[in-house]
Amino acid sequence: MISDWSGRERSVVLGEYLLEHSATVREAARVFGISKSTVHKDVTERLRHVNSALYGEVQELLNKNKQERHLRGGEATRKKYTAERQTQRDFKAVFEKAPQNSIN
Repeated sequence: MISDWSGRERSVVLGEYLLEHSATVREAARVFGISKSTVHKDVTERLRHVNSALYGEVQELLNKNKQERHLRGGEATRKKYTAERQTQRDFKAVFEKAPQNSIN
């Protein structure tokens, strides 16, 4: 398990993963089963002292991800509301097809 590794070793593995997959901190945290805070601390603080070249590349990726964050957030919101509208349409279609009970 990655949480059993030393911080130095883990920071290199996380940095390499981020670069190889162009991943976000959140995606890396999910894959490795650790918190976003741990991933961020490893690649922004520990990695600098362990492997400065890798640190520089990871920082470029993190900056790119930060610049694109609002786009990913907007896409997630669009998907959410598109799905909700579809659910409402599906419900309405089922409701309209249901037989009407008359009470007289």
